[in-house]
Amino acid sequence: MEELVIRDADVVDGSGGDSYRADVVVDRGRIVSIVKEAAAAGCQRPKARRELDAEGLVLSPGFIDMHAHSDLALLRDPDHSAKAAQGVTLEVIGQDGLSYAPVDDRTLGEVRRAIAGWNGPGDDVDFDWRTVGEYLDRLDGGIAVNAAYLIPQGTVRALAVGWDDREAKPAELEHMRRLVAEGLEQGAVGLSSGLTYTPGMYAKDAELTELCRVVAQYGGYYCPHHRSYGAGALEAYEEMVELTREADCPLHLAHATMNFGVNKGRAPELLTLLDDALAGGADITLDTYPYTPGCTTLVALLPSWASEGGPERILERLADDDTAERIRHHMEEIGSDGSHGVPMEWETIEISGTGDPALAEYIGRTVLESARLRGQSPWQVARHLLLADRLAPTILQHVGHEENVRAIMRHRVHTGGSDGILQGAKPHPRAYGTFPHYLGHYVRELGVLPLEECVAHLTSRPAARLRLPDRGLVREGYRADLVLFDPATVAAGSTFEEPRVLPTGIPYVLVDGRFVMEDGRRTDVLAGRSVRRTPR
Repeated sequence: MEELVIRDADVVDGSGGDSYRADVVVDRGRIVSIVKEAAAAGCQRPKARRELDAEGLVLSPGFIDMHAHSDLALLRDPDHSAKAAQGVTLEVIGQDGLSYAPVDDRTLGEVRRAIAGWNGPGDDVDFDWRTVGEYLDRLDGGIAVNAAYLIPQGTVRALAVGWDDREAKPAELEHMRRLVAEGLEQGAVGLSSGLTYTPGMYAKDAELTELCRVVAQYGGYYCPHHRSYGAGALEAYEEMVELTREADCPLHLAHATMNFGVNKGRAPELLTLLDDALAGGADITLDTYPYTPGCTTLVALLPSWASEGGPERILERLADDDTAERIRHHMEEIGSDGSHGVPMEWETIEISGTGDPALAEYIGRTVLESARLRGQSPWQVARHLLLADRLAPTILQHVGHEENVRAIMRHRVHTGGSDGILQGAKPHPRAYGTFPHYLGHYVRELGVLPLEECVAHLTSRPAARLRLPDRGLVREGYRADLVLFDPATVAAGSTFEEPRVLPTGIPYVLVDGRFVMEDGRRTDVLAGRSVRRTPR
């Protein structure tokens, strides 16, 4: 007898088609049968050792978070309710060009310091891996949800070239090509870049194109955080489209937003650019989060020249009064490349977390507010935080536009990605709320997307981008990564004031046919594993 039958569910199968009522049978991690309208037809109903009454609930494929920063959280936090409670059954990590494999001892230490604001310092993690394959093997020891990995181009460059702003030498470029190929052979699904973060931003297009050629040979995709989301955003998007066209490599645009005042109302221009490329045969997808503010680290706003050489050199420059004044001038009067070419608007920069608890008084306030309270300039506050917290502060950037968010999420190649940073006392609520916020706010309350279409954005579309042949749909033979939610009550619990509140209306989540959420509570099941690139 099979393990589980989910009775009388309203199945939204991920295809975008109409929902239907069915009994769905699960056994040994797979969907083994789907009996439509079983009760109404009066037919013999399937039986199993366990029966779950799903009356009033929608059954859908598990949600795929196409942009996650859980690289260490998956290892240090077996509970991981931040994602499991949202119905996420697969996360794509290794984002924005910086993560923890492939590395050597030097590079690992540098990367840990550089992205402590994203993932914490990692003092509670045993870094017993160096290659992509070894990291994926660690994930296979048992994690809360599944995870796929993108090779981080910035980390690859740090390993082969270092943190200097210069072109790679031919031997260094060949080293990077080998590192990317090895990572793909070991199971990575593609390559990510952070082209406003050092050292990845120092790569010219020709270098990136060569790496993308390798990615294309292995059937992966390129996922860039491109060179600007502010002034020059459209040009930056076009640069990525042309680069991947030259490399004949699929493109997935990370957190594809149009932010800052210069881009208010300009989402249609981005979508026209993408439509033209798609009509010409380009293979393009994108992800977004359903909120207007962004989230990153405070140090990321510095000009690239101030970040050359890595974290220790940044701290040296900040400590020098003359150099710090040059940094301020670039940020406040010119608009640094780190702040997307837009002169700093400190009233939009809210401190969301610090590594040092002694600096907690700054959290929840904008840099401008803290400056006024102390009788200081905003730059004095920002500089003090960077030095005192050794580059660890995280920030919210209140620079987005609602009309852009809605327009982009409607596009046919759109997928969902939380960009969720789980660090800090007051993280962005998207880390805990992205997927229920899509379903509750944008589907039920605003009607921006029909439910069936939204579920497709969160399930089958990302599965197709990842080339997963047995995930993303409710189909016989597919993996039983499933979510049961109440369409009348599903909602994000997280807010900007209380960002770590779990969602409501998602009582059941299954990974590999096992309940990781049951009756709205996290179980002790660790059914997640690495999801590795499917060979061509």
